[in-house]
Amino acid sequence: MRQTPSHEGEHEQAGKDRNFVTALARGLELLRAFGAGEEYLGNAELSNRTGIPRPSVSRLTYTLTQLGYLQHNPDIEKYRLGAGVLALGYRYLANMGIRDLARPHLQRLADATDCSVSLGTADRTSMMYLESCHGTGPLIIRLGVGSRLPMATSAIGRAWLCGVSDERRQQLMGELRAIHKGDWARIEAGIEKSLADYREYGFCLSEEDWQPEISAVALPLVLEGGAEVMALNCGGHSLKLTHDKLVKNLGPRLKAVAQDIINLLEPTR
Repeated sequence: MRQTPSHEGEHEQAGKDRNFVTALARGLELLRAFGAGEEYLGNAELSNRTGIPRPSVSRLTYTLTQLGYLQHNPDIEKYRLGAGVLALGYRYLANMGIRDLARPHLQRLADATDCSVSLGTADRTSMMYLESCHGTGPLIIRLGVGSRLPMATSAIGRAWLCGVSDERRQQLMGELRAIHKGDWARIEAGIEKSLADYREYGFCLSEEDWQPEISAVALPLVLEGGAEVMALNCGGHSLKLTHDKLVKNLGPRLKAVAQDIINLLEPTR
C-alpha cells in the first residue's frame, strides 16, 4: 500500500519563502500520487495519499482537468493522468534531443533538394523553428532556429493544425479568426485546403500562400499518440518547385524524413 507523503517540509518552505506557491506545489503533488499501473484515483484517495484536505483536492483536480493534466471519468467519479502530463514528460525527454536526432535527416533532404528544411513547434498562434537546414545553392529566404512564422498562413503552421485534435483545432481557429478578422475568409479557405491536401497526400501544399515566390510542402510530426505535435516543412523558390514536384517529389521525401525521425524517437512502435 502506498504511504501518505509528509508535507511538513512543504509547509516549512512555504512559511520561509514568500516565492513558494503552495497551490502549485499541491497540484504537482497530486500528479505524483498516481503510481505505476494505477489508472484511476478519486478525490478521497488523492487526499489520503497526499495529506491535502479533500476540499482543496476537489478544486485542484477540477483545475488540472480543465488544463488537460487530468482526465475525469464521470461514471466512476475518478481521475487519471491526462495527455498534458505525458506532453510535459515527453518534451523533457525528447524536445532538446530531437534537434540532434532530426538534424542529419533534415540536412540530407536540404542538400538533395537544394531547399530549406525545418522542424517547428507551436507557440500560441505562431510557429517557431527548432531546427532549420539549408541547401548549398542560393535561397530566396533563410530562416534560422528561433524564427517565427504565422500559424494561419505558413505551410508549417497549417500542417501543425492538421496534426492536432479537432477540438484543439477549432479552439485555435477561433483565436486566429479574432486576429485576422478582415482577411479571415481567405485565410480560412487556405487552412481548409491544407486539411484537404493532408487527407489526400499525407502532407500540405503551399504555393506562394505565405510569401510570393515561395512554395513548400509540410506535414505534422505526431508523437506519443498525439500528446506532442510538431511539424516539418521543405520549401524554396516557386519557380523551381512546381505543383508536380511538390506532390510527386518533395512531399513523399518529407514523409520519409518524418518516419525516420519517428522511428528514432519511438523505436518500439
